Amino acid sequence: MKSVLFWKIATLLGLMILMIIPISQLMNVIEERSGYRQSVVGQVSESTSRAQRILGPLIVIPYTEREEKQDDQGQKVVQRVRHHRYLLPETLQVVGTPNVEARRLGIYQTQVYQGPLNFKVQFGQPDLADLQRSNVTVGRPFLLVALSDSRGIKSISPLGGPQPVAFEPGTGVNGLPQGIHAPLTLAMLQKEGLSADFTLTLAGTSSLSLVPLGRSSELRLQSNWPHPNFLGNFLPDERKITERGFSARWRSTWFANNINSAFHYDDGILDEDKLPAFSASLIEPVDHYQLTERAVKYAVLFIGLTFMAFFLFETLTGLRVHPIQYLLVGAALVLFYLILLAFSEHLGFAVAYLLAGIACSGLIAFYLSAVLRGKLRGALFAASLLLLYGVLYLLLQSEDNALALGAGLLFAILAGIMLLTRKLDWYRVADPARLAGDAATGGGEQRFRLWK
Repeated sequence: MKSVLFWKIATLLGLMILMIIPISQLMNVIEERSGYRQSVVGQVSESTSRAQRILGPLIVIPYTEREEKQDDQGQKVVQRVRHHRYLLPETLQVVGTPNVEARRLGIYQTQVYQGPLNFKVQFGQPDLADLQRSNVTVGRPFLLVALSDSRGIKSISPLGGPQPVAFEPGTGVNGLPQGIHAPLTLAMLQKEGLSADFTLTLAGTSSLSLVPLGRSSELRLQSNWPHPNFLGNFLPDERKITERGFSARWRSTWFANNINSAFHYDDGILDEDKLPAFSASLIEPVDHYQLTERAVKYAVLFIGLTFMAFFLFETLTGLRVHPIQYLLVGAALVLFYLILLAFSEHLGFAVAYLLAGIACSGLIAFYLSAVLRGKLRGALFAASLLLLYGVLYLLLQSEDNALALGAGLLFAILAGIMLLTRKLDWYRVADPARLAGDAATGGGEQRFRLWK
């Protein structure tokens, strides 16, 4: 014959498994709402411009090589093959001040940046001696700046230098479809090379990246965005982040990035998308959907701890709690996460967390005052639940200390359970005859004395 204790534990395990169903549905709802937000980010990007990745400036020298070949009939055929020779800068300095603004679409928002980028660049004198051949025709060189999305170009100043040159749309290179270029002359590249500067006012979303093409490259950014994320190929050498914004400085050379080897001498760029870059992300590092999803992952632990507290209360006092009452309290605990998700979209995560915690704890306190036959007991359970919510909030806000806090919490809970049950005779608790005797003789007080 199975003991009462066995069936009680089996029932609680069944209820825990049953509560996994609404928890999994909550995860689906969070994923769905997060997908809506991502679609809004995509719509804003399509309406303005996407994340910007800047490749340049660099000088492109086109030339045509005439080749004579024989066809299948043995006749001589003249072919003209077009090539590009790339000249990378000796020094590249970029200073930018992108200003970040929030764009809303319904209840969702994303960040859009816009601001000037000042380029100062120095090129060396190109070596074109191998092109001084009768079958080679050297074309007009041009300075190239390639972008991820040319819609973000708001304005561009002329290319400064001894002879100012206006920029023109397009890159002039098939593999780089979006960008701008400035026509040059071979005479401008002679003697000491080309030294120039210009200002590009650029808009974009999500992130801003610069490929450090120069033998020595430097990028300086200053923005009003207080939550930057530096996860590119290079961390900034210097950075300062405050509530009013950030400033950062990157530096690199060919010794560190080996970018010069990615440009074939005549056949173009090896793989532009794989070139390393200085990058700054200008979005929320952790949004409320991520925080809510992480909170829901602790839902099973919260429900399990609450059920364990009820079970210990039954065992130590003899007061019976019906499985339906377990189920209703578990439903209230699951509802906390749904309220958190709904209100965080309007009020932010911190305020929504506070409101959801107070609402659900108050509801559980009111209900348990009747179930446990005492307002003090209901209030104590609600206070304990609020304490758990506070610990969970610390876990969510402190990823670095989450493991230590979680381990400490579990240790404290296990220590409390062991302390309360250290003198409890589980064999007598599991004996049906013993339970019947307790019911006839007021076994709650007797069991409490046994535990004490």
